[in-house]
Amino acid sequence: MTPRHLAYHGLAIKRLATPAAVADLVQLPEPVVAAQLAGAVASGRALEAKGGFTLTPLARVALEASYGGLYGAIRGDAAFEAAYQRFELVNRTLKQVVTDWQTMELRGERVANDHGDEAYDQKVIDRLADVHEKIEPVLRALAAKLPRLGVYLRKLTEALERAEDGDIEWVSDIRRESYHTVWFELHEDLLRIMGTVRDE
Repeated sequence: MTPRHLAYHGLAIKRLATPAAVADLVQLPEPVVAAQLAGAVASGRALEAKGGFTLTPLARVALEASYGGLYGAIRGDAAFEAAYQRFELVNRTLKQVVTDWQTMELRGERVANDHGDEAYDQKVIDRLADVHEKIEPVLRALAAKLPRLGVYLRKLTEALERAEDGDIEWVSDIRRESYHTVWFELHEDLLRIMGTVRDE
């Protein structure tokens, strides 16, 4: 993949991000990504505001049209396809864990979790750790075919460790690279690679 494609791809996943954040995601040097994004702004393919970049709608369409040609081989790789299907199975469990993190049952009704019940939260974090244990070999299998995907295992592990250490915002806070935030980006990455759509 060219640096330009990876920079645009990372920005599409992040949606609005700094060159540093995109570079970390796609495993390129920050100056390389910064140059690509500056060029995208100059050519009308991206917009920049306060250090954050986002692709224009036309650039997004062009990027999406390029995936079939760029990832045709990986889509046809049986081992990658099998690992992707295993990811989707674990993804169902992860979605339920996140739902149970954000809400809880109270007197027979589902209500927002105010995180006042530490025992309840710990049980959910323990379940998140179980999900992580299941996804580790899947991510290793994916990264064996596409090495840059290994970054997600690092990010997920770091988020889980922070949550287990008591900083519970690392479970699903959208303002940081929480477990759920990173997982969402991983899923988006895989959907683009495989040419499929998110099943919500």
